[in-house]
Amino acid sequence: MAEVDFTIGHKEYRLGAQDGEEKLLKRAAALLDGEAQQILEQAGRMPEPRLLLLAGLMLADRYATMEDRAEKAERHLNRLQSNPARVEVPVIPADLKEAMAELAARAEALAERLEDQQAD
Repeated sequence: MAEVDFTIGHKEYRLGAQDGEEKLLKRAAALLDGEAQQILEQAGRMPEPRLLLLAGLMLADRYATMEDRAEKAERHLNRLQSNPARVEVPVIPADLKEAMAELAARAEALAERLEDQQAD
């Protein structure tokens, strides 16, 4: 078991961590220290238990907000997955295709006839 040293607010701490979890503990301590530093900048020096309580509450509030946003995003994603947007692809009826092909053939025939008349 490894020991990890870190600072929160104005106090040094040392905790044991499972091997491989040292980075996680340091990251968590850095988050808590960041909140504690903000509190100290605004309120000045205060007793350690109060500082840790306030910093913990600030992190809990941030966590709750992120959890709410994640739940809202999941609900939105579920709605989109269960009711995907309809994409309509126009389908040209067969009889219309035939009529258009016939008109195109007539137009080509007329164009050829005009070309022939101009050549004469």
